[in-house]
Amino acid sequence: MSSSPKPTAAVHPVLAEVTARIVERSAETRAAYLARSAAAFEEGPVRRGLACSNLAHGFAAMDGIDKQALRQLRAPGVAIVSSYNDLLSAHQPMQEYPAWLKKSVRAAGGVAQFAGGVPAMCDGVTQGRPGMELSLFSREVIAMATAIALSHDMFDAALLLGVCDKIVPGLLIGALSFGHLPAVLVPAGPMNSGLPNKDKARVRQLYAEGRATREDLLDAEAASYHSAGTCTFYGTANSNQMVVEVMGLHLPGASFVPPNTPLRQALTEEAGRRVVALSRGAEYTPISQVLDEKAFVNGIVSLLATGGSTNHTMHLVAVAAAAGIQLSWDDFSDLSAIVPLLARVYPNGSADINHFHAAGGIQFLVGTLLDAGLLHEDVHTVAGVGLRRYTQEPILSDGELVWRDVPTRSLDEEVLRPAKRPFAPNGGLRMMAGNLGRAVTKVSAVAPEHRVVEAPARVFTSQDAFRVAFEAGELDRDVVVVLRQQGPQANGMPELHGLTPALGVLMDRGFQVALLTDGRMSGASGKIPAAIQVTPEAAVGGPIARIADGDVIRFDARSGSLDVLVADLAQRELVDAPPSEAEWTGTGRELFGALRRAVGPADQGASVFGALTPELDLARGFPPFGRGTMGTSSYALQTQEVGQ
Repeated sequence: MSSSPKPTAAVHPVLAEVTARIVERSAETRAAYLARSAAAFEEGPVRRGLACSNLAHGFAAMDGIDKQALRQLRAPGVAIVSSYNDLLSAHQPMQEYPAWLKKSVRAAGGVAQFAGGVPAMCDGVTQGRPGMELSLFSREVIAMATAIALSHDMFDAALLLGVCDKIVPGLLIGALSFGHLPAVLVPAGPMNSGLPNKDKARVRQLYAEGRATREDLLDAEAASYHSAGTCTFYGTANSNQMVVEVMGLHLPGASFVPPNTPLRQALTEEAGRRVVALSRGAEYTPISQVLDEKAFVNGIVSLLATGGSTNHTMHLVAVAAAAGIQLSWDDFSDLSAIVPLLARVYPNGSADINHFHAAGGIQFLVGTLLDAGLLHEDVHTVAGVGLRRYTQEPILSDGELVWRDVPTRSLDEEVLRPAKRPFAPNGGLRMMAGNLGRAVTKVSAVAPEHRVVEAPARVFTSQDAFRVAFEAGELDRDVVVVLRQQGPQANGMPELHGLTPALGVLMDRGFQVALLTDGRMSGASGKIPAAIQVTPEAAVGGPIARIADGDVIRFDARSGSLDVLVADLAQRELVDAPPSEAEWTGTGRELFGALRRAVGPADQGASVFGALTPELDLARGFPPFGRGTMGTSSYALQTQEVGQ
């Protein structure tokens, strides 16, 4: 897996400064985390410490040489933790992975056991439904399920099988609780290209206008999402793959190889061999060593350079916290100012992820960013030391998996460009701030002429109410749609993709349109200027809770300002509230009430796990055991200052 030597470019001074301040800010919490991880490490198979009864339970169901190897305490144990299910296209290909991995781990001198499954829900299925309100909390459930799978003291390394949205961040948070274990993420790859995304969006918009039938819409959706594999637009799932590969947790080039191909199987099997090598001896590389401050900066840079999913402004913060590292939205903002936008993938363009991969993909992206000094090269990865390895692509040569250099130019500059000729001089994600608090906006798909909107507000607290107003023609004007009570503590912060077609119709009618919400939009806001993940959220009395119909809001993505142009905002009474405990029921929501009460704000990862990293929890101002009840949490105290 070696790559040809190339001179290392000087790191951009802003990249170096941001990294240095993250290191300084995190010094105490990171040191405490690394000390805990080091204390958990044992040389040789960890199961040596188990009593005979415990050990016998651990290998009772095994047979043959695997059982003997576990009993004789001579082989490293490898946990397989998988998000496989056959409901969801992205995870269905993983059905065969455990058998492949067990075989390759055995050949490398280890023993792999399927240690546990984690849930994998699809925002595409639950969109606009009550189940969507469990989506963000599923990340915490996945993290806890991962920890349970790894908790048996049988394992010296882990293989993490996952692709989409909350699954990958959840797997990482769980695995980081076992920071002494090496871990390799094993993806499944995207489905083949179907109906072009632009055509799908056109049919959705026609349906929103009543000019297409439900059958027309279903035909278009089925032609787009049509087979096993990840959806091909550049949402959170494919952003996951991009980010974790650049952070060094995939084998080089593994992200976007299609499922059900010989190369996909070869890469999966190689992950098994590789994690055994990482589990012991000179190549021992625990996940705590891979996911350091430089790796997180590299992940942020790749996200910004490709205009990836806004969900990662929360997920990366939460995952970093699990490693004792304190990321802030200011870090994202400062990096966005220097990282050029190098990719146009739907919804930021007409191409899909397969087109991006064919144009040069991650390998070209990493190469051009390294050459521009916009990535840290001196990092640990599951492929070894140095990020330059990730400029090579995997191929099968006479049936053997090998890596080769890729062209040093993009094969399609309408999709992927070098850092010297970007689509835009700065990143596709930006942070906003003003008297309404802080928010995230994705500008990579928003035309420059739509990045500043000043218009009266129309306030809603549900997607259904918005839909009724749109269909009645009440929004046929310049408008900033405010959808509040959609934050983590309000109702689990659902994604709001269903707003996009109707808002697109209003924009196409010539109106100034923007969206302001404490909910999420992933990367699917598309051409609509949207300030999302507003914090403090309405449920804790944030300024967004005091906006009234007709208030003029100024949305300025160019300067990063977000303000309501009124003088009496802080003195206004609150007029609506999130669902009560009694109302937040059905579709299993009542089981998640504790998470809803404990969750933190969006800019700190929308996480409930502060108490599991006590040093970081105290450093961020949270009490050591939970974050209080809804409406009285410690971060609600921010609202008075922000609103004044």
